[in-house]
Amino acid sequence: MNGPGIDFLTVFALPPVAFVELAADLGAPSISLILEPLDYDPEGHAPYSLRTDRALRRDLVAVARDRGVTLALGEGLVVRPDRDVRDLYADDIAIMAELGVRCINILSFDPDTARTFDQYALLAEMAGAAGIDSAIEFSRGRPSTPDLPTALAAWRHVGRPDCRIMLDTMHLVRSGGTPADVAALAPGTIGYVQLCDVPLAPAHPVYFEEAAFSRLPPGEGELPLFDILMALRDDPVVSVEVPMRAAAEAGVGPRERAKRALAPARALIDRVAAARATA
Repeated sequence: MNGPGIDFLTVFALPPVAFVELAADLGAPSISLILEPLDYDPEGHAPYSLRTDRALRRDLVAVARDRGVTLALGEGLVVRPDRDVRDLYADDIAIMAELGVRCINILSFDPDTARTFDQYALLAEMAGAAGIDSAIEFSRGRPSTPDLPTALAAWRHVGRPDCRIMLDTMHLVRSGGTPADVAALAPGTIGYVQLCDVPLAPAHPVYFEEAAFSRLPPGEGELPLFDILMALRDDPVVSVEVPMRAAAEAGVGPRERAKRALAPARALIDRVAAARATA
């Protein structure tokens, strides 16, 4: 089990070149990225666009190469009602291929399950044609892919060896999933793990408010993270997705927030490796 890397929500709107530099400085082997920042930017960084700024794309490729950081995941490819992913994301996937992104994260805001599954298949086909893997994300509150069993059905519908499932530890447990469910998966099912901790009971009345802004480093919540990682039958990329808005608004910068997430994640991965070695 490698990693952990750092997913972009952990550092919010930190620009991509600075993000790679931060990851390299902290010894993280990979990052996830989004082509344009989200609106929430507690540090007030200059806006950027990997869609329109070719020089920035060249700089990002160069710094990732020079600092040995993999662009492991491209995010922001969302199935939307009444929009075709071929119209929405053909250019984005081409840009991610140019950047050397290894995998795209695909999820759905469309309540139509059958249409979502077909759109997932199209996204996976588009990514595969560009040499990029894909990972299907499930989460409670997304009606077309709310849990692991539905994600498995979507994955089987896509039916491509370069498409697997994204396992977000918060989404797994909050949607009713268990380590035993992970252990029951066939090898080759999980392609990427987003690691965080939260209380077992929701901390906020709006699920996605908590998911986007108020997660905890491993060990500070109540998720059975050790058991989940021990149950994996694959060797996926593992990355911390730990957005901490309260810390950011208290003046804790992205470097310190990332360090706070990475240290216990590394200790957890080391503990899992040791347990497997003696099993």
